[in-house]
Amino acid sequence: MRLFRIIACFIILNFTNSLDIHSTTPQQKADPFRLDQKTASRFADLALACISREFPNKPGHVMRNVDEVQPPGRLHPAFYGCFDWHSSVHGHWMLVRLLRRFPGLPEAGRIRSAVEGNLTETALRAEAAYFREAGRRSFERTYGWAWLLQLAAELHTWDDADGRRWRERVRILETTIVERYMDFLPKQTYPIRTGVHPNTAFGIAMALDYARTVENTELEALLLERARTYFLADRNCPASWEPGGEDFFSPCLMEADLMRRVLSREEFSLWFNAFLPSVARNEPAGLLNPATVTDRSDGKLVHLDGLNLSRAWCMRRIAASLTANHPQRTVLLAAARRHAETALTHVTSGSYAGEHWLASFAVYLLTAE
Repeated sequence: MRLFRIIACFIILNFTNSLDIHSTTPQQKADPFRLDQKTASRFADLALACISREFPNKPGHVMRNVDEVQPPGRLHPAFYGCFDWHSSVHGHWMLVRLLRRFPGLPEAGRIRSAVEGNLTETALRAEAAYFREAGRRSFERTYGWAWLLQLAAELHTWDDADGRRWRERVRILETTIVERYMDFLPKQTYPIRTGVHPNTAFGIAMALDYARTVENTELEALLLERARTYFLADRNCPASWEPGGEDFFSPCLMEADLMRRVLSREEFSLWFNAFLPSVARNEPAGLLNPATVTDRSDGKLVHLDGLNLSRAWCMRRIAASLTANHPQRTVLLAAARRHAETALTHVTSGSYAGEHWLASFAVYLLTAE
């Protein structure tokens, strides 16, 4: 009997050792916020399929004369792919972030080649020149601006030969974008509280992360002042009005996600209590439960997949910024999980309407610090 037990233990031990050392436990598999290399490869493929794909394309280009009727690749030689300028920018950001997080990614060589081909010095000088032309002051304000600064920040802290070279090239356009922020925000009397691109809170939050990363204290000071001026006195955000039919941001949560960067933990906890007091009661349902997407081939309706992703990152970060015993923490974390589980399965849908941009939102959610 003793010999039988020894043989049985030997067999079990060898079987266990033969398992993949990278396999996950059931609990890990159920974690929607875990990004593994297989998923990273899938997301990278989506961006690689579009950052050099010129058409279909939706330019935000104001034509002042017949000579400015130009194809996207001529107007924007760096960021002409992925349907529109901002999606191209955050597609490049995503590829760099994935390469940093997964250096052994099977797509690494393709990523380096594609980014090197687009982020040339000549192309980025042309992009910067476009912004400086008359009539371009509102181009991509502030959504595209914010993602460009995120790309710069991602490259700024990367110890990699390609990354350092791309960092210096991106600086050509980055300088122009910072100038745009410094020029525009003092003139913007009222914040834009929308669920789509011009959302002021998102534009300030991303720029603030950038300013702190590169230690641009002048820009940081302006962003902090504007955030306090626009949002510090806000109370009882009308969250029951959400979501809008084509939102990819929650105006209420995006504002709170900004203010957690601006205030101390204690200050933010008090501010959030007054800003969204009903969350402690698990209300409103429209904010805390995932939005329904009925047609992922519709470019506006599929925005709601992005809303579920951005809500999830906002809720998780807001919860982490509240005091430990804050009553809204558990509500937000549970809601974030529901949103992530709903949205992440639809990043790859087979429709270009969502596939040209949703992976960037997913990676931003899954790689949050």
